[in-house]
Amino acid sequence: MFTTEGKKIIFTDKAPKAIGPYSQAIRTESLVFTAGQVGINPATGELVEGGIEAQTRQVLTNLTNVLEASNSGLNFVVKTTVFLKDMNDFAKMNAIYAEFFSENPPARSTVAVAGLPKGALVEIESVAMLPDAHGD
Repeated sequence: MFTTEGKKIIFTDKAPKAIGPYSQAIRTESLVFTAGQVGINPATGELVEGGIEAQTRQVLTNLTNVLEASNSGLNFVVKTTVFLKDMNDFAKMNAIYAEFFSENPPARSTVAVAGLPKGALVEIESVAMLPDAHGD
């Protein structure tokens, strides 16, 4: 069991600031749990234009930046959950997702939801290992 001393709050200005009472990520002694990322450009605070593909690319860029701020990375992700506003966007989202997870992709669940923050089309959260915690 982890104590509060083993829990580190992660923040980077290379990803959107939390728009509620939550952290971008929490790092424990061996894992990183990210909050869901949507396709917000951290420089503007606005959703990127260009539909599901552009939003998915921005989501995964934001996720990369949060993981890097946690001393982890996409190659250490073991599980993702993808939330889609419209399941008809699955193939387009999946094509961009495959660019970021081209080898040894993590386990994944994808669900359709009634709505996402700021009218986003896609949100992705992840659980990643810490390389230094596993001797890598």
